[in-house]
Amino acid sequence: MWNYIWPILLVIGSNTVYNICAKSTPAEANSFVSLSITYLVGALLSIGMFFLTSAGKDYFVELKKLNWASVVLGASVVALEFGYIAIYRAGWKVSVGSLVANIGLAVILILVGVIFYKELISIKQICGIMLCLGGLLLLNT
Repeated sequence: MWNYIWPILLVIGSNTVYNICAKSTPAEANSFVSLSITYLVGALLSIGMFFLTSAGKDYFVELKKLNWASVVLGASVVALEFGYIAIYRAGWKVSVGSLVANIGLAVILILVGVIFYKELISIKQICGIMLCLGGLLLLNT
C-alpha cells in the first residue's frame, strides 16, 4: 500500500512548495532569470540523482534512449512555471489560482484520456466534471 501512497504524497507536498515558491518569486525579478536558476538546480539534482540511483551510471547510454517527449516536457514545464508566476503576479490568490488551474487540468485530462488513450468515462466521472465546472463558477463569481 505504501508504494501506492508515497508518490501522491510526494506530488502533493512538492506541488505545495512549488506554488509557495511561484507566489514568492519577487515581482521585480525577471521570470526567466528565476526559471533559469530553477532549471540549473533541477538539472544538477537530476544528474546527481541519476548517479545515486543508477547501477550502470552511463549517462550518455541513457540519453540515447530518449525521444521527443523529454524536449516537449521541458518546454511545457517552462510554460507551466511561467504561467504560475504570471497567475500570481496578476493577483490570483494562492488558494484559488492553483485550484482553478488544477480543476481545469483534471477536466481536460479526462477528455484526453477518452480521446487519445481510449479510456472509458463513467457516469460518476461525468458527474465529477459537472461538479468541478460548478465549483469553478462558484470560485470565480
